[in-house]
Amino acid sequence: MKLAATDFGGDGPPHLLLHGLGGGRSTWETLAPQLNGRAVAVDLRGHGESPDGEWDWEAVLDDLDETAVHFGLEEPVVVGQSLGGILAGLWALRHPTCPAVASLDGHRSATTHPANYAGLPAEDVANGLARLNAIFDAQLETITRPSREILSALRTSPELLDALPVFAKVTSPFLLVLATRNLPVPPDLVPLFDAHRAGLRRDLPKNVQVHEIDATHGMVSERPQEVAAIINHFVSSRFNA
Repeated sequence: MKLAATDFGGDGPPHLLLHGLGGGRSTWETLAPQLNGRAVAVDLRGHGESPDGEWDWEAVLDDLDETAVHFGLEEPVVVGQSLGGILAGLWALRHPTCPAVASLDGHRSATTHPANYAGLPAEDVANGLARLNAIFDAQLETITRPSREILSALRTSPELLDALPVFAKVTSPFLLVLATRNLPVPPDLVPLFDAHRAGLRRDLPKNVQVHEIDATHGMVSERPQEVAAIINHFVSSRFNA
């Protein structure tokens, strides 16, 4: 599948930028020019101006391979936000010589397995998940793109539910930029989101370098300059090692 893409240009190591679920390549318009290298951003299949198609992780990675070849991106640094961060990990598994991977708060869905929440009684986790799933069910009725088929497939995908087992297999240098603030949520769901973050801190594999940032899941638009600086420092330390 040929994806819609934007080449932001730049000199230095190539970067492939992957947006989150429901987003698009415009996510990167402020951040991309601040990266120390050439940056190319795509609309994933079913998003933005890219064609629709069944969501299959291997097929999505094939899309990205074709994009990298088209733009002449040899062994790009892969940077992804949310869903894109999970894809970045999967890319690195497919391409073991990938020089660096950065996931911007892409790790586990908000409605991951109950055991992945830490510091909250099991009954409170169950009640919080029921409440959050009801909110997501209602949102499904209003979202037109990506398609309901893609949303449904991703919502139950093991990789989206918990990408940490994927990350643990990655041999490329791997950075996770972890948001320390919650998105605006109903007050009764704050303990669930705090427990989600606590579970991440508990379970992150040792091969993942973590940088915590005072931002929400929307860090790319909230703090583009700071996020770009974090990525630049991580990438430069790898290329200059």
